[in-house]
Amino acid sequence: MQCIDHKTYVLQVVELLKLEAEAINKAANRLQLEQVEKAVEILASCRGKVVLAGVGKSGIVARKIAATLTSTGTLAVYLHPADALHGDLGIVTSDDVAMVLSNSGETDELVVMLPHLKARHVPIIALVGNLRSTLARNADVVMDAAVDKEACPFNLAPTTSTTVALSIGDALAMTLMQVKGLTPEGFALNHPAGRLGKRLTLRVRDLMHTGIDNPTVSPQASWIEVLTTISKGGLGAVNVIDDLGRLLGIVTDGDLRRLLQRVNQKDLETLTAATMMTTNPTVVSPELLAYHALELMENRPSQISMLPVVNGQQHCVGLIRLHDIVRCGL
Repeated sequence: MQCIDHKTYVLQVVELLKLEAEAINKAANRLQLEQVEKAVEILASCRGKVVLAGVGKSGIVARKIAATLTSTGTLAVYLHPADALHGDLGIVTSDDVAMVLSNSGETDELVVMLPHLKARHVPIIALVGNLRSTLARNADVVMDAAVDKEACPFNLAPTTSTTVALSIGDALAMTLMQVKGLTPEGFALNHPAGRLGKRLTLRVRDLMHTGIDNPTVSPQASWIEVLTTISKGGLGAVNVIDDLGRLLGIVTDGDLRRLLQRVNQKDLETLTAATMMTTNPTVVSPELLAYHALELMENRPSQISMLPVVNGQQHCVGLIRLHDIVRCGL
């Protein structure tokens, strides 16, 4: 085993990163603009799906590009060329587009598959390192992914070449996303479990407490009744509503404690929800994004931890707490 000192290791890593970055830069300058334009037009007009194919490390890159396309609004699948020749070609239709990856352009399984793609009249976009290869000659669009050398010290292991191919695939996917006009909301629909997805899809109605989980009181309710209702509800607050269900105010357990500290004992009997409540509280609608409700609670001089939920007719339909929003991962 060859011994290399620590400083040499660090320098080698840095130099290899620079090598791959330089290869991407060269690929960007070498791409033919008419080929790029044609590739984007074919992908944007695809009525079916984009079928990615590659073998070995190129296959792994193809899988990643397929995943990126799918998550950004373009249906894409990975098809292993060997499996394609044993029945899986059945997933390919004339409405599809094929994107085929190979550094050499002469990978046996890919070369054998090409005539069958053409027989289905499928446009072929090649991400290839050899412009004179069989793949390049049979493709409708050729994206030049050639590199001067691999990062491998023996110039054998696919490293720089796969980095360049992946970068071209990512660039196509991001451009296609913009061509299709994908919005952050549209992106979030494909990422509902992530924080971004939750911020753009989760609404107050999905988290608020309603019905028996959201007890209310009338403005005439005594302080004992208010206290009992807050305790039973377990939410730390109670909404005060009129006979028609319209919100009049809110009483939190903090409001109740502070009031009881300063009121005279002889005046307790006259305390009602109407005299205790906060009138005209900040409210939210069920359709508001939960993240915006969180901002309403936090982006203010004095933070609050719960909000009444009202509909368009100002009827009280629920209560949402800061705890409910934070617990869901926002």
